[in-house]
Amino acid sequence: MTETADRPIRRYIAWMVVALLVVVADQATKWAIVEWVQLYGKVPINSFINITHQQNTGAAFSFLAGAGGWQRWFFVVLATVVSVVIAVWLWRLRHEGPLVLMAGLSLVLGGAIGNLIDRARLGYVTDFIQVWFGNWAFPSFNVADSAISVGAALLIIDALFLTGRETKKTGD
Repeated sequence: MTETADRPIRRYIAWMVVALLVVVADQATKWAIVEWVQLYGKVPINSFINITHQQNTGAAFSFLAGAGGWQRWFFVVLATVVSVVIAVWLWRLRHEGPLVLMAGLSLVLGGAIGNLIDRARLGYVTDFIQVWFGNWAFPSFNVADSAISVGAALLIIDALFLTGRETKKTGD
């Protein structure tokens, strides 16, 4: 293969490495929390951030947490399907995919796989970052959730401001 022919494959691999780094960071931090912070314990970092140890059997904001157990496998299947779709999407974009779109997809992929590992292995996701504003606490989250949130924001930015702009300009 030539240098030019290798470039799309190397580009795809680079974005998959980004996703893998998210998974590794997520799993390493969850391991540390399980090892060093007692379940439901809290370690204050400052006046508005705690490190805690929570087990979330639901989805975002503990959605469906008390649903009786069926949600575990529903979320495992959903995360698996989403991960495969994103990996294929990244493959299709490997030649000329926009940077912001590919970064967003890679972050969402890494986060989805990080939480998928917990859910399939344990039946819940370990959450450990808790943010307070006065008396209001944002639901606890983890590295995977953060990657998914940042990735989703990048996808929205790409959809609203980047992808398709060049065709609109040339089409006018």
